[in-house]
Amino acid sequence: MLAQRLSLGLVTLFVISLIIFLGVSLLPGDAAQAMLGQSATPETVAALRLQMGLDQPGYLRYFSWLGGILQGDFGISISNQRQIGELLGGRFANTLFLAVMAAIISVPIALTLGILAALYRNSVYDRLVNVITLSSISTPEFFVAYILILVFAVNLGWFPSLANVSPDTPFFARIYACILPATTLTLVVVAHMMRMTRAAIISLLASPYIEMAALKGIPKWQIIVRHALPNAWAPIINVIVINLAYLIVGVVIVEVVFVYPGLGQLLVDSVQRRDLPVVQACSLIFAATYVLLNLIADILSILTNPRLLHPK
Repeated sequence: MLAQRLSLGLVTLFVISLIIFLGVSLLPGDAAQAMLGQSATPETVAALRLQMGLDQPGYLRYFSWLGGILQGDFGISISNQRQIGELLGGRFANTLFLAVMAAIISVPIALTLGILAALYRNSVYDRLVNVITLSSISTPEFFVAYILILVFAVNLGWFPSLANVSPDTPFFARIYACILPATTLTLVVVAHMMRMTRAAIISLLASPYIEMAALKGIPKWQIIVRHALPNAWAPIINVIVINLAYLIVGVVIVEVVFVYPGLGQLLVDSVQRRDLPVVQACSLIFAATYVLLNLIADILSILTNPRLLHPK
């Protein structure tokens, strides 16, 4: 089963790489002309097209690009003539730091709120949490980000409105600068994880072994923690890992709002500069991360579900 999932992931990555290349290649206008401007001479445009490989057929450019990636070579950035691998390294580390920080905050909160909502089902607390989480899911990330900036950066002055970090930034200073972006991501993903935790536990509360535990007089919170929660780990872990994938690939808008030097900000800047090799590399890194985390979610679901781990 794992070999099948891994093979499917590789096929998915191949299809995604083809879509990314075609999508970038089909952008309107001449990329070389757009980068050099309207005042560029035809000779300069032709030289840049030769450097970018735009004079070659599309299929040759695709296989050349894919072959370089398989060898660890993402190419050279057209805008600053640097190796794309060097640009991606620090930016991806910043994005990963922000995503991990948001996950450390959101996962315990989501599990706690979901367990309490299942424990006090149909109570005032349950209804209030459901209303808040539904409102959080329905609110766009950029709107949440601007509200947090207005309240905590402009009015209260507690946190910076821009998440300016560098490789030399101390660890705790980096955490302080990333509090508002991490809070924005937390408010977006904690609702989904909480509702899935609540639904998974409630679906198990009607099981015969749960009713037997209740008839024995075991307190309700012990029934949920010791009996229901272990059997609900498979769907909970699955939704947690999928939301972690969203945290990494869905940070583009948040990074742009807070001017955070991550992979999403690099992608947006490269689109504006028509730096096509960097756009393709960033998009492929996001896709590979999402596919990898989905594969991890499948593996963890198998390991936490005895029916899948020991099929008859």
